[in-house]
Amino acid sequence: MSTAPSIRAYRSEHDRRAPPRSPRRDSAARSGVALVLFLVIAYGVAAFGSLSTIDNVDGWYAGAEKVAWNPPNVLFGPVWTVLYALMSIAAWLVWRRRELPGAKAALGWYVAQLALNAIWTPVFFGAYPLIGGAALWIASGIIVALDVAVVITMLRFARIRPVAAWLLAPYLVWILYATTLSFGLAVLNG
Repeated sequence: MSTAPSIRAYRSEHDRRAPPRSPRRDSAARSGVALVLFLVIAYGVAAFGSLSTIDNVDGWYAGAEKVAWNPPNVLFGPVWTVLYALMSIAAWLVWRRRELPGAKAALGWYVAQLALNAIWTPVFFGAYPLIGGAALWIASGIIVALDVAVVITMLRFARIRPVAAWLLAPYLVWILYATTLSFGLAVLNG
């Protein structure tokens, strides 16, 4: 009889320290709807960005001096299509564990980086005809903030669902590359 309280005390202490388990409360339908919403939001950001690129890619950007490592324009669409899908899946995986400590903050960082992603394109492409080279420098500042926000998002996602952080790795690589393009264009055309 003397061992029973100590076992209960150990279990109680162990339960307080152990991270909460992720209950599977979400129905398959609700989870599927959530994934679709994450995809719709990400592709909505893409559509918003494309509004400012449509006229400007063949306009001022076509005649702008570019760095030697600038890819052909045809590459951007397919790359971003894949990246937005990976980003959405990563966020959805974290959302599915939203009851874990830190999950809501991680999703907050995801939203913050998505907002920075959404404003970079209109500033870079759309503001250039209005304010010239200053737009390229402002956009370069925004993309550096985006780089930082994505790193923080990845670190936060890794605590909740490591695979979600890894799904953002290609996105981070691409935006770091895009950062060099942005600064290159600012230097050459600003």
